[in-house]
Amino acid sequence: PGYLSPSTELKFADIPNGLAAISKVPAAGWAQIIAYAFFVEFSSNNFGWLDTTGNFDFSGKLVNAANAKGDSRAPGDVGWKPPLLATDDAELKKKRLNAEIANGRLAMMAIIGMFFQDGLTGSAWGDWALYTDSPLRAFENELGIQAPFGFFDPLGMSKDGDVGAFKRRRATELKHGRVSMLACMGYIVPEYFKFPGYLAPKADLAFADVPNGLAAISKVPEAGWCQWFAFVGALETNIFAADASRDPGDYANAGRLGLPFADGIDDPEKRKRGLNAELANGRLAMMA
Repeated sequence: PGYLSPSTELKFADIPNGLAAISKVPAAGWAQIIAYAFFVEFSSNNFGWLDTTGNFDFSGKLVNAANAKGDSRAPGDVGWKPPLLATDDAELKKKRLNAEIANGRLAMMAIIGMFFQDGLTGSAWGDWALYTDSPLRAFENELGIQAPFGFFDPLGMSKDGDVGAFKRRRATELKHGRVSMLACMGYIVPEYFKFPGYLAPKADLAFADVPNGLAAISKVPEAGWCQWFAFVGALETNIFAADASRDPGDYANAGRLGLPFADGIDDPEKRKRGLNAELANGRLAMMA
């Protein structure tokens, strides 16, 4: 209730939410906010920037003394002990500080997302229905548009509405996601199982001798890498050859789970659910 600025008859109720509030706050209000921020910053240094009379300390002696005192504390510890949160218990303090850092990281991501949604739709909660003029509407029925992000394009690469560029990026995303899912399996499976016998009989190299992870790269013989490149090239140019008349990542000779010449999924709803799951799992695998 009440007024934010009585002299301009500006009520708190008149201030919109989100980024739109920036233009409503009077200049004097911003000056007060900045002054308060400086007060908080100065107080963390025990007012080391000011002398005992409240004037700025241009000599630097008080500043250096305050900084020396601050340097003896842990990063982020400004000497303030809020009631109910501060504790002298070492384990509990460590747990709460870890929680603060984790929550702060989440909050930094959240506020950037809210800024983006606010600027895009006029609402921090990202009501997509409010943004009717977006060129991204051209892609709102595409696969991979899933909660909670909807059409996720933080860099604005699709804002021009170019369908051809979108299909090329989607095909690239699918290919990278599929490779990443196989790569994740390639990291996990050797921890529990390795083929018996030899990877390279002439080099007396058994599968059991190949280490897990990146260390395996140096163990595979050159002929083995040549075989891999030849095999991938054969897949790319024959079975998994791109066809502009089909959806991105959809190959005429590949069926369910990408198996060559296998049957596909005929039920439209099951097919859509499976393709959405593939995109989501591929995105997770790329991050993993």
